[in-house]
Amino acid sequence: MNRDEKQQFVAEMREVFEGAEGVIVTQYKGLTVAEITALRAQMRQAGAGFKVTKNRLTRLALEGTKFANLADYFTGPTAIAYSADPAAAAKVAANFAKANEKLVLVAGGLGEQVLDEQGVKALAELPSIDELRAKLVGMIQTPAQRIATLTSKPAAQIAQVLKAYADKGEAA
Repeated sequence: MNRDEKQQFVAEMREVFEGAEGVIVTQYKGLTVAEITALRAQMRQAGAGFKVTKNRLTRLALEGTKFANLADYFTGPTAIAYSADPAAAAKVAANFAKANEKLVLVAGGLGEQVLDEQGVKALAELPSIDELRAKLVGMIQTPAQRIATLTSKPAAQIAQVLKAYADKGEAA
């Protein structure tokens, strides 16, 4: 890599760190190109990304970002999983690591907070932002449906009583 390429790589990595809410540091020693490609596809599907890093350049890119505390974890064959949804990258990385022991979860960053391997796995267990939104909408809609049902029942009962009186009046 020449100097311009290095500067471009640092700028791209800084953009990644500034746009992400969650970053997972992994070591991928022993993964084949096909396995990394499959992992990248799973990440894209979940709205996340996976990027192999150059440790020294990545440490430069981390300076001044909310993930600066992760700099010490960039040793060896390192890659990052990142996403705007903090749980998305963690979920895919943790699931892939369960199926393929060559991918090792090293650490993670959630804002300025550093997570160890267990913290990353705990983050992976949390529901995604979309799942939380769906649950919230369901909780909001349920009371409204109940109110509509309760307010319509008395009107229906009054209509039945009036119909009964009308039928009774016709019969007499």
